[in-house]
Amino acid sequence: MNELKKRFLTSFFLIIILASMSIYNYIFISSLIIISCVIWVELNSMFIKIFKNYYYKILINFLSLIYIFYFIWLSINTLHSYDTKVIWIYSVLICIMSDIGGFVFGKTFKGPKLTKISPNKTFSGMIGAFIFSLLLMMVYYFTIDNSDFFKYLIITLIISSISQLGDIFISFIKRKAKVKNSSDILPGHGGLLDRVDGIIFGIPVGLNLEGFF
Repeated sequence: MNELKKRFLTSFFLIIILASMSIYNYIFISSLIIISCVIWVELNSMFIKIFKNYYYKILINFLSLIYIFYFIWLSINTLHSYDTKVIWIYSVLICIMSDIGGFVFGKTFKGPKLTKISPNKTFSGMIGAFIFSLLLMMVYYFTIDNSDFFKYLIITLIISSISQLGDIFISFIKRKAKVKNSSDILPGHGGLLDRVDGIIFGIPVGLNLEGFF
């Protein structure tokens, strides 16, 4: 129950930040850069523990930096269009709902493990992540944009899938680094990366899918 409260409090905090970012562009850009820098530092603190070879460390640091720059560039470009900014926000919310749905269903129904990489991930949690994401999609579709149901259905399912895979990928990195959390920057929660691991992968996918459709 304590973990569930932490998840909801973190999600509420993220939504407050998201609301501020959606209103003020300067908050959007500054928050985006700060969050991205913290994520990069947390990632590389784990890479240092995983890779012993100096050149491997340099290569991985460089590749992760390229991705972070791409993430920032792609996100800032959404400010030029209302529609793309809405998709950016929508992608974040889908990732948040996937995280909450996965946790609630996983803890409630338990069941078979999804993967050995992350022992806490279950098939019931995966189903819960999709259900919560689709509930958000239905709210969005019937209140904001009901132009193309099939489009939002596909985008939502893919974003949720990528978000869950991103969560598993970061869990794999933490396991390799032999750490429980990416850092202790958030008391009681761990690192910032622990809370946005799915989001940093879900946003680029959501924005690129919007361009595809």
